[in-house]
Formats: sequence, C-alpha cells, structure tokens
Amino acid sequence: MTISLSNRNFLKLLDFTPDEIEYLIDLGMRFKKLKHEHIPHAYLAGKNIVLLFEKTSTRTRCSFEVAGHDLGMGVTYLDPASSQMGKKESIADTARVLGRMFDGIEYRGYSQSIVEELAEKSGVVVWNGLTDEFHPTQMIADLMTIEENFEEGHRGLKLVFMGDARNNVANSLMVVCAKLGMHFVACAPEEQMPAAELVETCCKIAAQTGGSVTLESDPTTACTGAHVIYTDIWVSMGEPYELWEQRIKLLSPYQVNEKLFSVAAKNAIFMHCLPAFHDTKTTIGADIADKFGLIEMEVTDEIFEGPRSRVFDEAENRMHSIKAIMYATLVDPDAKDFE
Repeated sequence: MTISLSNRNFLKLLDFTPDEIEYLIDLGMRFKKLKHEHIPHAYLAGKNIVLLFEKTSTRTRCSFEVAGHDLGMGVTYLDPASSQMGKKESIADTARVLGRMFDGIEYRGYSQSIVEELAEKSGVVVWNGLTDEFHPTQMIADLMTIEENFEEGHRGLKLVFMGDARNNVANSLMVVCAKLGMHFVACAPEEQMPAAELVETCCKIAAQTGGSVTLESDPTTACTGAHVIYTDIWVSMGEPYELWEQRIKLLSPYQVNEKLFSVAAKNAIFMHCLPAFHDTKTTIGADIADKFGLIEMEVTDEIFEGPRSRVFDEAENRMHSIKAIMYATLVDPDAKDFE
C-alpha cells in the first residue's frame, strides 16, 4: 500500500492511522542511515520553514533546524520575543502572514487550539512541536528508539509511564501505544491520571489493534514485566514554580529506580524525553536539593547513567524523526528520492 502524507498537518497522532505512523518510523530510520553514512539528502531544497516557539527547547529547536538544513531548506527561528503573535497580532493574522512566506510552520507552545488555528488559517503545512495536550513529534523518535532495541518490533511490548500521567508526553504515549498494538500503563496517583475522555478513546483504538490501556497507582505492579519504563519531569514548562513542593510529595513514590527495574523484563530499557533532574548539576536541581533535600527527582542517577538508559539515542532520534515528518508532509507525492 502506497502511503502519502503530502500536505498533511502533523498536529496529533489521533489524526493518523497505524500504517501512517509506522511509515514515519521507517522513514526516520532511513534518514538516520543516510545521515550516519554522510549521504547528502537535500530533497526539499528551495523550501522555507519557520519555527514559532512560545516555549524554548534545546532538542526541538536543534532537531528542526538541523533537519531543515539537511533537507536543503531555509529555516527561520522566532522565539517568544521575536513574534507579535497573540500580543499585537492575532493568531489568525500571524498564520496568514507566515503562510504567505513559508512552506511550513512549526509551533511549540501552549494550547492545542493555537496550533489547530495556525493549521486552519495559514494554508501551509503545520507541525506540532509541543502543546499542553500533545507532543507528537517526540513519539516518532521514541518508537524509533524502541524499534532499535527490540528485534521483535514494538507490537505487544509493555510501556509504563511513571509520574504525571496527564501531561502531553503521557497523553501522546498512550495514543501511539494504542495505535500500534502496544500495552500502555499509566502509573500515577489518582489525581495525576490522564483525562477520562482520552483514556476512553485510546481504549477503543487499542481494542482494534491488540493493545491495551491500563491505569495503575502501584509502581511495582505497573512495572512488572515492563519492556520500557518512561518518565518525565514532575513540573512541566509553563507551570508555576510553586508546584514543586506539591509534586515532590505526590510523585516521589513514582521515581524510576533500580527497584522498579528489578521487576521489569530482563531487556527493559529506560526512556525520558529530557531534560531530566537526576542530579544537582542544574540550577533547578540545586535549588530543589537546597529547599527539599532531594538530590534526584523523577529518575535516579544510577538509572539515568546506567546501561538500560537510552535517553541520548532517543534525543538524537528527534532529529531523524522530525526530518521524516517534514519530508513526508512537504515532498511532492510523485518524488522518487528514495527509489
């Protein structure tokens, strides 16, 4: 079956079929091979994209910039101080202006409704680099990483997300696992579980693909037999600093550590979308240690730096997966680049 995603927006994985998601994973692998073999692939030369950031990021910005340049495109970065969007100019007007100048728009920021409006009004392809609800580009990188570590492939694997299971990464992991026939477990206190409506949607999808969605508050039960244990920081960007004390009390029992891996599958891996607070070598980490006496938060340094950790493979795969997403959505459907 021929798959074409040309001129499709990439806003959330609920919009894509399992075959389309697997196509993007495979395409990311092919781009990674080209990169590692130093084979030029400027397949989108002559196109221009803009990166519209309301939330800063190391991996997302660098991934889009390097991927864009490798594909031969011009890349313009607009940080929160460089755009009038939402201040002097409406989102709709910003979308229509940028749509006249660029072939694609990446948005990283807050409400999902903003990226949806950019897609509706701009007339060009729009990619969701992160919103409060979803982080779909991260998922393609994550599934690439899983594919690289399990010869049997992703289908049927058990992935456990530990911590704040209602954040954008957890939401997106639940969606992609359901779509691809994986067994997703959200392990969190009751008040940090994903929204009931999204859980219901994902359960219906999983019933068709052979996957499952489970909500579990006990870490040991959740991680028993797990192939992937995944976590994220306890307070997301944009949330008030005052939440740290509350989240530390609530989520400390959900820290990823050796005890949890002792009940996981023998070949289990650790994943984290980064940044991670596994020591006190950051400003926030040092401050938390000073205020609360906690030198490790969502993951211990032993696990983060240990042989099970795949966090830096995962970070590299952001670049290759974003390249796949941009190529697939911007390329002429009749292009023969990979033949």
